[in-house]
This record gives sequence, C-alpha cells and structure tokens, in this order.
Amino acid sequence: MHFYDQIIHWYMENINYFTITLLMMIESTVIPLPSELVIPPAVYKALDSGQMHIAGIILCGTFGALLGASINYFVSRYVGRIIVYRFANSHLGHLFLVNQKKVEHAEQYFIKNGNSSTFIGRLIPGIRHLISIPAGLAKMNVKKFIFYTTLGAGLWNVCLAALGWLAFGQKDKLEQYYHQLTLGLVVLGAIFIIYLVYNGIKKNGKNKAKA
Repeated sequence: MHFYDQIIHWYMENINYFTITLLMMIESTVIPLPSELVIPPAVYKALDSGQMHIAGIILCGTFGALLGASINYFVSRYVGRIIVYRFANSHLGHLFLVNQKKVEHAEQYFIKNGNSSTFIGRLIPGIRHLISIPAGLAKMNVKKFIFYTTLGAGLWNVCLAALGWLAFGQKDKLEQYYHQLTLGLVVLGAIFIIYLVYNGIKKNGKNKAKA
C-alpha cells in the first residue's frame, strides 16, 4: 500500500463521532480546516460500514461547529476589538489566513445583516468561520447567537451530508480512481500547507519592510 493510501486509510479508520465533533470545532475557529473534508467522508463511511448514522454525524458536526464558533464569540466579546485586530495583523493570524481585511469584511457583513448574519454567514465561504467574531464584538445576545449559529451550521452540514451520500452513489467510480483521488488529496493538502507557510513568510517580509 502506498504512503498516501495509508494516510487516507488512517483518516477514514479514525472518523467517528468524537473526531467529527473535534474537527468541526477546529473548522469553526480561525484555523482553516475545510468542513468538506470532514462531513462527506464521514457520511460515506457510515453508508459503507454502517458504523455511524447520518443523523448522528450531522448532530456531532453541528455541535462541534457551535463549540468552535462559541470560542470565537466569547474571545471576541471579552478581549475586545483592539486585541482581535492585533491578532488579525500578527504573523500567527496570517499563518491561519486571517487578516484585518477579512475581519473587517465579516464585521461589515454583520452590521449590514444584523443578528441573522450568524445564520446566513455560516453558508458563505470566506465568512462562515469568522462571522462569530463580529457577533462577539457587538455583544450579540448569547441565546440568539446559539440559535442562529446552530441553525446555520446544521443546514450547512445537511448539505455536506448530501454530498457524501451522492459520492457513495458513485462508489464504483470512486473505487476505480481511488489511487488518483487519494494522491490528489494528499498533493492538495501539501500545497495548502506550503501556501500557509509561504503566506506567513511573505507577510512577515512586508511588515519588516514597512518597519
């Protein structure tokens, strides 16, 4: 078995309700972990092995997303705008693909759409994992934040679960091109990590040039 096959095999073997919750919690913080790599494979495994239920996957994914969003919310609420923007302009923030422009965009979106933006924003790439930050800065009502976040995250996870279900319907084709797909995923993952490091170094160089 090739090395990249072992990675995918390990990943699929270790997908369970706990890891789904944990990964979706991480995905909803400032760490750029795509939820598309969590829910669809979990649903595929559930249909293939019967070890999990789709409803359980959606519930755990939604609970994890709420936990992660709550971290952003409460940190932003209690540390304030100055610290949040300082992080956005830091090397660590840039490494996580967070910058002042993205936070400002999320904040403007929140101001424009009000409390419902925590629901709508969960469905928009580029905003979904940051929308809880302006909610915290604005000291949005906690109960409303939990309600809208859960609703938006739940709907998003249902859509991702549907993708997993559709992928399982093409199981024969997926198995036929298994090696190509696994290699592609590993290559994309490596490129993504290289990009994060490059982006951090680039931002660091610009900041030193301005100093």
